[in-house]
Amino acid sequence: MYKIRLVKYSVNSVSIQVYIIENRKRKIIKHIGTAKNEDEKEKLIQLAQDYINKVSKQLHIFEKTENKIIDLTQMQYIGVYYTFFYEVMHKLFISIGFDKHKNNLLLDLVIIRLFEPASKFQSIKLIEQYFGIKYRRQGYYESAPKWLDLKEQTERITIKFAKENYEFKYDLLFYDVTTLYFETFEEDELRKNGFSKDSKSQQPQILVALMVTKEGFPIAYEIFSGNTFEGHTFIPSIQKFIAKNKVKDFTIVADAAMISDDNIQELIANNLHYIVGARLGNVPRQLFDKIDTMMIREDGQTIRIPTKKGFLVCSYSSVRYRKDKYEMEKQLRKAELLVANPSKNKKAKFIKAIGRDKVEINKGLIDKTKKLLGIKGYYTNMDESQSSNTLIIERYHELYKIEQNFRIAKNDLETRPIFHFKEEPIKLHVLICFMALAVSRKIELSTGASIRSFIQECKKITDARLLNLITKEEIKMRSALSPKMSEFLAKLNLLT
Repeated sequence: MYKIRLVKYSVNSVSIQVYIIENRKRKIIKHIGTAKNEDEKEKLIQLAQDYINKVSKQLHIFEKTENKIIDLTQMQYIGVYYTFFYEVMHKLFISIGFDKHKNNLLLDLVIIRLFEPASKFQSIKLIEQYFGIKYRRQGYYESAPKWLDLKEQTERITIKFAKENYEFKYDLLFYDVTTLYFETFEEDELRKNGFSKDSKSQQPQILVALMVTKEGFPIAYEIFSGNTFEGHTFIPSIQKFIAKNKVKDFTIVADAAMISDDNIQELIANNLHYIVGARLGNVPRQLFDKIDTMMIREDGQTIRIPTKKGFLVCSYSSVRYRKDKYEMEKQLRKAELLVANPSKNKKAKFIKAIGRDKVEINKGLIDKTKKLLGIKGYYTNMDESQSSNTLIIERYHELYKIEQNFRIAKNDLETRPIFHFKEEPIKLHVLICFMALAVSRKIELSTGASIRSFIQECKKITDARLLNLITKEEIKMRSALSPKMSEFLAKLNLLT
């Protein structure tokens, strides 16, 4: 049995040792230290007891109490973990329902995507570095292909969460697409060159279509090859969503790129309501003249005109007028410069060719643009008794919430560029980013803070790792919650 021995060298000096009796002789196992006063002596005795507990695993007659005394002279600082952030994320996974996936590696890849985006293999290293959790690279290869089947389950989870927390009833959906480019110049069936929203037209890309609720919470997504025209993603995405969720009636809100005669006919055939942006510069001359004649140039004024694409609702805003006027004048100055210097780039809005090498100012287009200053148009198939002009406009303006999702995905989660080259890893990458996006939006909607500021506040709460040089045990000391973090946790219902 291990025992503690106190050897008094002088009035103010006592040595603390751990020993055992072997063959009726005392054998010193560990010299803990020498105390110069009562306080040091108590600490060293406690360290000796810790050592005995460690090496002997002796049972105590009475319940063992946790040692709250740490002698820093016997400790070595070995780094920090961000376990607090990890624990908060897992609680959020449970609140959303992602824990139903029952796959720790997948969930941890989502966490590290939020904490510090990186490649999948680098992410595995970071998970160990920041959270102390080890995974085998081979384990990723073995598990990852099975995760592709989780897309539909993930969407069911997000829809269920939206129903329970945001009163989502399929009544209103916002739709948009974005491009994600690859760090390569080689194409394949999925990765294609196309119009890039990232200004990376020389590199292959994919299109990701996203659907969000009126609050901006993501509930579904689809992936298309990079050369797909974004308007051609609209109906297939909606049809898949309807089939999977057995939806009978809802209103879809999208930008002007989604509008076409074919898309309108498909929406009407499926009894779906729509609100989409209108490009007034492309409307027929007769309709343009009607807009110009009917529109009263005063703030808040609206008109509604029946067309083949549904009702065209137009509104006027003096703020928009000033913005449109500024943009027009900037384009006009560029056009005038090109006319004066024909050797330069001939691409500009307000010029037209009059010969092989000559261009002139397009006065007709300038006149048309002036008449549209301050006017914005929207198409819908809902008559005024179903939805007023004001409500149509308000709904369309809420489309910015899907742009917030793309901002988070591209900037905070660093969804692009993509470094994968095969279809399965690409789809898996998008799945991980979609789950991370859902958690991000849950945090932002609950706290009112950006995901970036939330994560930065979490990073302030660390677990200092201290190695007990006597027992060789690792001790963790967590920093206190800041008032801001406490406020965040309260809003997320995670404060205990």
